[in-house]
Amino acid sequence: MWSLILVVIVLTILRQWSAFKATLTTRTAVIACALGGLILSINWTVYAYAVSNQAVIQGALGYYINPLVTVFLAVVLLRERLRPLQWVALAIAGLAVVILTVGYGRIPWIALVLGVTFAFYGLTKKLGKAPPLEAVGIETGVMFIPALIMLGVLAQRQQLTTTQQGLGTSALLMGLGILTVIPLLLFGYATPKVPLSLMGLMQYTNPTIQFILGLVVFQEAMSPTRFVGFALVWVALTILAIDGLRPARRAPAVAN
Repeated sequence: MWSLILVVIVLTILRQWSAFKATLTTRTAVIACALGGLILSINWTVYAYAVSNQAVIQGALGYYINPLVTVFLAVVLLRERLRPLQWVALAIAGLAVVILTVGYGRIPWIALVLGVTFAFYGLTKKLGKAPPLEAVGIETGVMFIPALIMLGVLAQRQQLTTTQQGLGTSALLMGLGILTVIPLLLFGYATPKVPLSLMGLMQYTNPTIQFILGLVVFQEAMSPTRFVGFALVWVALTILAIDGLRPARRAPAVAN
């Protein structure tokens, strides 16, 4: 809800309402953004649950495996062909999930939901091809009414944090709108301008910071089995990164 309010302000300041209306006339973009809004809301909700239930490290795992899930979706849905190293990375990642399942004593559903939903969100971006600001506007606009209804139900039950925890907490919740929209807008603007190999490597900084926060700040437990599982994920991501850099290095050579 707060994200949409920020988007409306930005659209007004930049005078982009005509571009926003033009995007609304593109059926493919609207459908893709609407699905993206639903998928992203699931992602946000699960991550909020992870942070509130001392599962920040498992949340980090979800964003680590996101690139691997994206590669898998490219094969299954877009019929793209994988190179041998990509197959190796996927196999190692699959083994890591099995080991982490044993380490957690259950399927790491938080990590899997986060990784899968954000990968599908990226897919809607690719299929919708809507401008970044307009896309985020549609995504948050679609979920505004359901969010408003949910807040109304919580208020009726006297469980609404905004009115129960004071102005400080309310300000923090409102600030989440800014913290949510800015990365999405920057991601949308940067994607066409930054080499894919560089973008892929930079995306690993997010779960790395989450992992460090979970381990150092929130002091979550990490058994040897979990460390092995994470190590395998890091190996898979390293293989994927190396494989992604090879085509990028060949391109300048071909151009010359």
